[in-house]
Amino acid sequence: MKFLDLAKVYIRSGAGGGGCISFRREKFIEYGGPDGGDGGNGGDVIVEAVEGLNTLIDFRYQQHFFAGNGQHGMGSQRTGKDGEDKILRVPVGTEILDEDQETLIADLTEVGQRIVIAKGGNGGWGNLQFKTATNQAPRRSNPGQEAIERTIWLRLKLIADVGLLGMPNAGKSTFLAATSNARPKVADYPFTTLIPNLGVVGIDNVEFVVADIPGLIAGASEGRGLGDTFLGHVERCAVLLHLIDGTSGDPAGDLTTIIEELEAYGGALADKPRITVLNKIDALDEEERAFLTDEVAAVAEGPVMQMSGVSGEGTQDVLRALRDKIDQNRLRQKKAAEDAEEDASWQP
Repeated sequence: MKFLDLAKVYIRSGAGGGGCISFRREKFIEYGGPDGGDGGNGGDVIVEAVEGLNTLIDFRYQQHFFAGNGQHGMGSQRTGKDGEDKILRVPVGTEILDEDQETLIADLTEVGQRIVIAKGGNGGWGNLQFKTATNQAPRRSNPGQEAIERTIWLRLKLIADVGLLGMPNAGKSTFLAATSNARPKVADYPFTTLIPNLGVVGIDNVEFVVADIPGLIAGASEGRGLGDTFLGHVERCAVLLHLIDGTSGDPAGDLTTIIEELEAYGGALADKPRITVLNKIDALDEEERAFLTDEVAAVAEGPVMQMSGVSGEGTQDVLRALRDKIDQNRLRQKKAAEDAEEDASWQP
């Protein structure tokens, strides 16, 4: 299945049906009076987050979605049938943006969450609704409300606990393949990862989701390489795992490049908790490991762990460090939710 994380969609809700002008006509009844029914309501366009989807590929082949129109009212006080709703099923983590691609309409982060993105028009009144004591035979009705047409963008941001960062060939896919059942493409040339990959990692009977994204290079924020749009898939992560290739020749420079690209991307991504790991230590001797670790730590302004995705050395320690960061983030979120609940319940 191909991966698609951005789609442009044209939607239109259903128009309301018009009211009916009708009078009762029966044998031996001289004054039947008005009996025109109301028009039916138009259908809504709804976006719903569902399980089992991890791409927006369905919206590449269909971009137009129209809800059903309401049926017109009829005589004998018959109300028109309501139009059918149109439901767009999207993966969890999908953002709905306005046509300008900047205004956020909704963010669907839970299964079953849904939003009415275009409300159907109300049906018009029939002439029965206009009957009064002074107007026993009204000859007027209302037309149904018009449909709402709009253009929206769907942008998918994968939901994962850990996001992998690094230059091309830093060993991100190797780490994901070694620690989970995911099978990303692994090769000895740059940009083997062209689309994000997800893997479920387990350590000490605790599981969490890791997202692997394409590598970043200097100038990615300006469109070089594969750009930096894939960074959106790690915005929701609790912690970032920054893998540095210990055999690249300039690990400290690679770390500086990634940090600069995160800052250029903007938002809170550069401020997220981050674990820095010197990877591919199986190709280094003890003296090189110590020297490069100190060199990278000076740039990272914090501790640097060592790991080899190929031999497995140090991977368990890295996974435990990630688990601790995830637990800390969940505690912070829980406390923030409790504080918000207390503030909401407080009354003067």
